Amino acid sequence: MNKLFKYYGHYYNLLYKDKNYAKESKYIKHLIDRFSKKKKELLEFGSGTGDHGRYLVKSGFKVHGIEISQEMINLSKKIKGFSCQQGDITKVNMKKTYDCVLSLFHVVNYLNTNKKINAVFYNAANHLNKDGLFIFDFWYTPAVIKQKPGIRIKRSKNKKVKITRIAEPKIYHDQSRVDVKYNFFLQNLNNGLINFFEEVHPLRHFNLIELKEIGKKNNFKLVNSEEFITGAKLSDQTWSACVVFKKIQ
Repeated sequence: MNKLFKYYGHYYNLLYKDKNYAKESKYIKHLIDRFSKKKKELLEFGSGTGDHGRYLVKSGFKVHGIEISQEMINLSKKIKGFSCQQGDITKVNMKKTYDCVLSLFHVVNYLNTNKKINAVFYNAANHLNKDGLFIFDFWYTPAVIKQKPGIRIKRSKNKKVKITRIAEPKIYHDQSRVDVKYNFFLQNLNNGLINFFEEVHPLRHFNLIELKEIGKKNNFKLVNSEEFITGAKLSDQTWSACVVFKKIQ
C-alpha cells in the first residue's frame, strides 16, 4: 500500500479537505465510551496524515499511529499526545498494549487477501489489553453488490494546483474485490502546465459473517455493527459500515 500512495499521498490532504474529521472522531469517542471503561491509550492502524489522531487527543486520548506511507507521515503534524511512525500494520510490534486499536477511512479494505486480514486481526489482539476494543470501518458487501460502484470525479484546488481525480472501478464479485483505477490530472496554476499519474487500488469488501469468523480465530467477539457515523442498522443501502470487536482473552 505504500507504493499506492507514493504520489497520491502528496495531495491527500487537499483532496480530503472537506472530510469532517472532527465529527468522525467524536463518533469514535462515543463508541469507545459506550463499550469500554478503559479509554486512555489508542493505537491507530493506518493513521494517514494524523487528522483523526489529533482530534482524538483533544478528546483526552493518547494516540500513536502506524502508517505505511512515508508521504503521509511527512504530512502529519505532531502534537502533544499524538505521535506516529512508518510501519506495516500486519507486522509492526510496539512491544506494549493499548486500550483500543482503531483503523479508519477504509484502511481494512486494502487488506485484500485472507492472509493480510487475519494478520491485522492477530496483530490488533497482540496490541490490546484484556477487553480492549478493535474498531474499524469498511465497505459492506451487500451494499457494494446492490449499489455497484460507478465512475466518480472529484475536483479540488489550492493556490498552487488544481486536481481532477477520476475513479474508475472494476468489480470482481468472486473475490469480493473492487479495483479502483485513479487517474489524476494536476494543473499548475502558476504556469498552466498539466501533469498526469494513475494508481490502481485493490479494495476488498466484507460481510459480517466472514468478519465474525476471522475475529473468533483471533480471540475477538463482535459486540456492535452499524452504519458509520449515523449508527443506523446495516442494510444493502449501507456502503460504509463500522464494527466494534472486543478482545475476550
